[in-house]
Amino acid sequence: MSTATTETSTTHVHRVYIKAPAAKIWEAITSPEWTKQYGYRGSAEYDLTPGGTYRARATDEMLQYGAPEYVVEGEVIEVDPPHKLVQTYRMNFSPELIAEGFTTLTWEIDEESDGLCSLTVTHDVAGAPLHGGATSGLGHGKLNEGGGGWPFVLSDLKSLLETGEAFEL
Repeated sequence: MSTATTETSTTHVHRVYIKAPAAKIWEAITSPEWTKQYGYRGSAEYDLTPGGTYRARATDEMLQYGAPEYVVEGEVIEVDPPHKLVQTYRMNFSPELIAEGFTTLTWEIDEESDGLCSLTVTHDVAGAPLHGGATSGLGHGKLNEGGGGWPFVLSDLKSLLETGEAFEL
């Protein structure tokens, strides 16, 4: 039995509090100009209409290691800017990940107080243990080895929005 299978559940919920307005967080999640500045640094492309496409491009470094042009893809299901985005999500790094099919990812931005918002990412990985293991951030290598998952991405997004600087990788 693999570690990924034993460490994953069917739904992962990650929450971070960010000192930034909801509209700025929304833009950072959905704009390619922002998405290439944090996390794994690939630009995300959204057609923000129900049924629209979502694609995350590989960075040059990922391509050099044999990654496909689009490392993640999916479909937009629900859009309520700047508060909620529901989409499907499938990583394309291996035939095994592709075979698991699409998972469901929900982004929720709630204004807590003046200038403070919570960002909750709920990832339904039912039937997709490889996706669950890769995105959970538990036991999957160091950041420079592709580990970190949603905890890394959300922490880096928070740092970028609050300080203007993302993590050094």
